[in-house]
Amino acid sequence: MPKHIGIVACSAEGAALCYTTFCTEAAERMGRHDHPEVSMHTHSLARYMVGIEAGDWRAVADLMLDSARRLASIGAQLLISPDNTIHQAMPLVRPRSPVPWLHIAEEVVAVARAGGYRRLAVLGTKFLMEGPVYRDAAAAAGLAMQVPDEADRLRINRIIFDELVYGRLLPASRAYFNEVMARMKSRGCDAAVLGCTEIPLAVDPASAPLPTLDSTRLLARAALREAIK
Repeated sequence: MPKHIGIVACSAEGAALCYTTFCTEAAERMGRHDHPEVSMHTHSLARYMVGIEAGDWRAVADLMLDSARRLASIGAQLLISPDNTIHQAMPLVRPRSPVPWLHIAEEVVAVARAGGYRRLAVLGTKFLMEGPVYRDAAAAAGLAMQVPDEADRLRINRIIFDELVYGRLLPASRAYFNEVMARMKSRGCDAAVLGCTEIPLAVDPASAPLPTLDSTRLLARAALREAIK
């Protein structure tokens, strides 16, 4: 039997994209309309933001672990979180979790390395871009990473929290992501990590100045592989 996947959600739009990717792409491997069992638990984004904005990663970890225990209690055998930022708490989560987790940055970086990319532009919340999640994962894989300058980081952060988490996809913001990626390309980056799970909703890979690594869908596909292997 495929493993029961538990989704520890944080923001709605990214979690929804991860969930639909997991369920719909499973049919290619398992047969028409089929997918592994999947459950989701979500504490409010507001509760997460209290810990994130205070730099209190133990509080963030406690929320993630509460979701993990609830999901494990209904049979989840493997956990994922379609939220890059809260992975900064993962070192506090994994040792105390009742079931194993996949790590979104580890999965993205593995795909980047397999694709021959060497220097990644990481786009996401300011907490992610300025934090260790992708820095550590890239370093462990022997890859380099860069983030946009401070003005771009602040504007990307505003777009995420004022627009994307509410499903607002403004044309100006779509164009802005391409402008940032073009600047990162000029600095030597050869791929862009869409390191907020809502950013894939706003970026068209066909028109992006850099190849894109869609963290949301890559995590969903990794979970699907693990569930049915």
